Amino acid sequence: MTRIQKTVLILVALIAIVLGLTFSKVLNGPRQADSAQLLEAGIVLLPQGRPLPALGLTDQDGQPVALQSLTGKWSLVLFGYTFCPDICPTTLAQLRQLESQLPPATRERLQVVMVSVDPQRDTPAQLKQYLAFFDPDYRGLTGELADIQRLANTLGIPFIPGDPSRENYTVDHSGNLALLGPDGTQRGFVRAPLNVAKLAERLPLLVETQP
Repeated sequence: MTRIQKTVLILVALIAIVLGLTFSKVLNGPRQADSAQLLEAGIVLLPQGRPLPALGLTDQDGQPVALQSLTGKWSLVLFGYTFCPDICPTTLAQLRQLESQLPPATRERLQVVMVSVDPQRDTPAQLKQYLAFFDPDYRGLTGELADIQRLANTLGIPFIPGDPSRENYTVDHSGNLALLGPDGTQRGFVRAPLNVAKLAERLPLLVETQP
């Protein structure tokens, strides 16, 4: 065997080793979130994080909360109200079902936040009692209607306030969820109606692999 043939064989062997290591790394490394897979589950990501307005609301315990404090976890944000006849109880029940199907590592990095679109009736105590029916760890936020509308518009989930002069009034709002990242910026949406099975499969790909 000539020196050139030996050199070629060595190069071929080295290339095979490199390709083998790369292939093994792909197979054994963490799965990354694929936008097409996420979209199939109703998760729509924004090209870049959208900052929240500098607003202060009140949580279900009556404590002031700055929106910029919604950090450290991924947040699924629902705009709804406790007197809602359909969308809100259905969505919250689905979120409870979803959480029961997620792996522990994903649940630890995820929180559910409901922002009231009916602050006149949704006092902190009312929110706390209502959310506890679904999960005591769910967070509720209320405040001035103008601030809540500004937040909803910023997140791309506007609503039409109800008429308090009418008895048992309702509020027109979307069932879409805003998706916030651990850095406190909006990363995208989760479209309604929720597909619990697909979300349980695909949400961990996002929550556990992206900062």
